[in-house]
Amino acid sequence: MKRDIENEEDVKLLVDTFYDSVNQDELLSLVFNDFAKVNWQHHLPIMYTFWSSLLFGSMAYKGQPFPKHLRLPVAREHFSRWIALFTQTVDSLFEGVKAEEAKHKGKSIARIFQMRMGLLTLIDQE
Repeated sequence: MKRDIENEEDVKLLVDTFYDSVNQDELLSLVFNDFAKVNWQHHLPIMYTFWSSLLFGSMAYKGQPFPKHLRLPVAREHFSRWIALFTQTVDSLFEGVKAEEAKHKGKSIARIFQMRMGLLTLIDQE
């Protein structure tokens, strides 16, 4: 039986496992590695703080993630793949209230980004 996301180490495991999947994905790795040239040593700790703030209310994350994503060459299929990989990662590692919250927040963030990028309308969400 899996356990729920309970602490910072769980967030780190989630983030590391998810981005390992992203880096192996044919569609998403091109955006993150070839186009954006993400410095993973710098980016991953930011993601730990981001997800910890979302899930545990730590308020440690102070950034604005959307502007950095606006320049990326992404379409709806990129977001669909991101959501699928994120959901699969959470489900493979955890189960419980926080795990469900993480999946819900991930989907919400993806939808908000898509709407702000003009890739999704409110009608598309129904």
